[in-house]
Amino acid sequence: MPSEQVPLRIRTSSLAYIVGENTFYPWENLTPPQQKSILQVIASQTPPSCIVYPETTEQLAQVIREANRNQWRVLPYGSGSKLSWGGLVQGADVVVSTEHLNKLIDHAVGDLTVTAEAGMKFSKLQEILAKANQFLALDPVTPSATLGGIVATADTGSLRQRYGSVRDQLLGITFVRADGQVAKAGGRVVKNVAGYDLMKLFTGSYGTLGVISQVTFRVYPIPEISTTVILTGRAEDVRQAAAILRNSALTPTQADLISTQLVSELGLGTGMGLIVRFQSIAESVQEQSNRLVEVGQNLGLQEAIYAGADEADLWQRLRESIHSGGNKSAIICKIGVLPTAAVEVLTRSPKGWIHIGSGLGVLRFEGEKGLVEMRSLCENHRGFLTILTAPVAVKQGLDVWGYTGNAGEMMRRIKLQFDEKGILSPGRFVDGI
Repeated sequence: MPSEQVPLRIRTSSLAYIVGENTFYPWENLTPPQQKSILQVIASQTPPSCIVYPETTEQLAQVIREANRNQWRVLPYGSGSKLSWGGLVQGADVVVSTEHLNKLIDHAVGDLTVTAEAGMKFSKLQEILAKANQFLALDPVTPSATLGGIVATADTGSLRQRYGSVRDQLLGITFVRADGQVAKAGGRVVKNVAGYDLMKLFTGSYGTLGVISQVTFRVYPIPEISTTVILTGRAEDVRQAAAILRNSALTPTQADLISTQLVSELGLGTGMGLIVRFQSIAESVQEQSNRLVEVGQNLGLQEAIYAGADEADLWQRLRESIHSGGNKSAIICKIGVLPTAAVEVLTRSPKGWIHIGSGLGVLRFEGEKGLVEMRSLCENHRGFLTILTAPVAVKQGLDVWGYTGNAGEMMRRIKLQFDEKGILSPGRFVDGI
């Protein structure tokens, strides 16, 4: 029987010889929840043949090489926490998980750098770093996210106020190209030589250019103390407080505007909110907190101060209020606008937060109502609205990315250069890339 007539399930069984029988799972052997999570990101709803779990970079390279040779479409997969982000994949023959690539490679305590395999969970790395009184200054949607998944989706939160984005934290990367070759960029140094920056290119590429196998990050000492100040009240007064903070000498690690509904749900008061976190030595945190409280009092805003376990719980609840919940029609969007337009956007948003420095934020809709109008509002303020998670029918009916720039052709050429046969997450990125 010609090879193209042999059922895909039989042909992909060759991958079991690469990764071993214990790390090769035919589709029918997956649990129903795992099957559901994968199917919700595939446009055709035709299930992949199998999922494989390489345990070394070389195994990963062999798997991708075999997929490339057979032109099997590959869906890279970490812990699955953000698998539903981005566009629908136009078919997947093989799911390749990096979950077993989870080893610590090197922690240079004195150099403030750490290198780990891409499948290591964020929470596990933080546990390792904490033993040296250090931490990775990212705050992804969930601590169960893998390091590779965080990089692939550029998943960070409001810690970017002080530490920057994922791109700013990443020092080195190892990845497997679509042809199965292993490539590296950057290194274990804080300053890299000038050149073509593959690390920035791969950050936020959603698994369309290669499969990340190893990453190197810069890390920071754990601050001595942490305190969060919340100001709530009229939107215009909150806007003024945010503007004063932006232009002041205060140095918060996190600072976000939060919508009226979110303020209410979290039990923080009434009106719009400004939530600001200071982390440093005790004297500095106390002084900066007092100065921000004074700003709020002068504007007639209500203030609340959180510290210790209550503070950590508050930031966790803030994330969960946006990204968790059982509403199957919920739509979660990433937005970007001019920081000066953040209050106007949140005034017209059902629920969300926006970072006061970058204008990036996350909005949650409980259905499609108001979504198109919000995208127009963001674009009118020189911004964007991208749908992260939504029911399949919504993603099939709307442009998930909503990209209106002029870089589409360039991105297609980059995709062709890295993945000539188009086997890696086809259709998941902008313009169906």
